[in-house]
Amino acid sequence: MIFINVDEKKISCEEGRTLLDVCLENGIYIPNLCHVKGMQTPPASCRMCMVAIDGEKKPAMACTTRVRENMTVMTDTPEIRHLQRTALRLLLSVHDIDCKNCSANKHCELQNLSRFLKVGLKAAPYATLLKETAIDRTHPCLDYYPNRCLLCGKCIHVCRQKNGQSVFTFARRGFKTVISTFGFDNPDVFCGECLACVEICPVGALVVRKDAVNSNQKEEDT
Repeated sequence: MIFINVDEKKISCEEGRTLLDVCLENGIYIPNLCHVKGMQTPPASCRMCMVAIDGEKKPAMACTTRVRENMTVMTDTPEIRHLQRTALRLLLSVHDIDCKNCSANKHCELQNLSRFLKVGLKAAPYATLLKETAIDRTHPCLDYYPNRCLLCGKCIHVCRQKNGQSVFTFARRGFKTVISTFGFDNPDVFCGECLACVEICPVGALVVRKDAVNSNQKEEDT
């Protein structure tokens, strides 16, 4: 066991664990969107979990930083909060803010972060830029909303974890990047009763299609 200092709080932990895991387990909240507990190779895609580490010139990602003896960390400096608010505003600028019609309303991580960082859900000063496709219905039982998706990769990770391979993958590049089942012939083989991807999605980008649920119920009845 080693000791680290986070926001003047001394914490005992195992060396080599990620700083984000350690902080969250000890009641120190660091904003995050793509984090999954215990993930061996965190993607650091959301850029929200920035912290200041004593002796380092630049802010670090808590999800990819491994704890070491006597590390001193600050999670609530003006610079860190400014960077996190900027990252959140950028995410909001490519997000369809339609909370009342979203399945994740009231339990949405973007809403939680907005409250925590005191950032309005409107993306000002950045212009809103949305993808042309509002809903992708190519999956046999799920609807995918590209303009809600944060590209956090949680659905890919949990699908691979539960099934040994992932139905989902990242497709296209840059702003056009989406989650896709491209190249997977029968996604319904894995997706029938799993829905782990829906449960882990932080913003309601993956939604169970109502007609698919009704169809499954009819098959069970017969």
